[in-house]
Amino acid sequence: MLSLNRAIVALIIFTGLVTAPVTSADRIKDITDVAGVRVAATTVISGEGELQRGRGPVRTGVTAILPRAAAEMGHPLFAGTHRLNGNGELTGLEWIRESGLLTSPICLTNTHSVGVVHDAMIAWSLKHVPDAPPWSLPVAGETWDGVLNDVNGFHVTAVHAEHALDAAAALPEGAPVPRGNQGGGTGMICHGFKGGNGTSSRRLPAELGGYTIGVFVQANHGRRHRLTLQGKSLGAPGGPLSTEHYPLPWETKVGAAPKPDDPRGGAGSIIVIVATDAPLLPMQLDRLAQRAVIGIGRVGGVGEHSSGDLVLSFSTANGHLPSEDLEPKEPFETSITMVVNAHLSALFEATADATESAILDALFAAETMSGADGATAVALPLDIVRAALD
Repeated sequence: MLSLNRAIVALIIFTGLVTAPVTSADRIKDITDVAGVRVAATTVISGEGELQRGRGPVRTGVTAILPRAAAEMGHPLFAGTHRLNGNGELTGLEWIRESGLLTSPICLTNTHSVGVVHDAMIAWSLKHVPDAPPWSLPVAGETWDGVLNDVNGFHVTAVHAEHALDAAAALPEGAPVPRGNQGGGTGMICHGFKGGNGTSSRRLPAELGGYTIGVFVQANHGRRHRLTLQGKSLGAPGGPLSTEHYPLPWETKVGAAPKPDDPRGGAGSIIVIVATDAPLLPMQLDRLAQRAVIGIGRVGGVGEHSSGDLVLSFSTANGHLPSEDLEPKEPFETSITMVVNAHLSALFEATADATESAILDALFAAETMSGADGATAVALPLDIVRAALD
């Protein structure tokens, strides 16, 4: 959990950092501001010291995102996708690209636990989702936590995924989101500092539709020297957040030799989930997902060769879409609503802003963590950030 002092300082900095000219003052919020969305996490932490495969240390978990209540999930939602760089995994995207439909919850974990989480999602849906289709292509995503976590030890189990899904299903609407070192974000590193889960939202004013955009990220990407806040390159050599002051996590492992320009600094990934209550069609949601990349870039991410930077967007509007079935039982036609394309720009801007804020939220919420072989990912020093931005 985020300590009270750190939370207060983060709030002060965050309020000053983020501007949103097209949106309301409700800036430091959650993806769950989009009605119906729920997020919960199972965190798995054990062991200290030397890495022993299969024994630990363990710094990992599962995050579950329900786009709507389980009782309603038999009816799909319109969805879209975007890939900045594809060295990552978010299962089920081929069917979303083909059909424009999201038919499952979303779970995020570490790279080598996608399989077990994917299977657990199918089992969970068969138990809890009425009118679930006879086939299942769930959305399970990953980023690599092998600096801090025994990623090859396969410590995430089906039970962990089921618990996260159960917890999400039991939450009331608008419940707070697990941030920082929780769930799938437990062992993640962002721009060389401790990363993990982050979230933010924007609500457009009534004259622009009054719609809400909510973003959740599992942030495990970026090089230190590109870390940028409010347009200032604070992580650049000589800067207040540079490696001269705060070593990179892999440099702190027992016996590690310092490598200030270590290429592993950009080898991580980021998963971005964008939710909205605006009635958007799949091709519009593809366009919305593309704008998340602008937010990644503002903080210093560039989508390097070995990075997996994947975006999934969905709309909770048009929630009456027919369920998927091998034998059509619904009418031939159904009515839907959509935002006219000429009014999309405000939603695009809100998506870019909320993605930037969600990444910053992950950095501000995460706390220092040590893991395998003594590697330590230091929390972003909020007092230094505040002083640098004053």
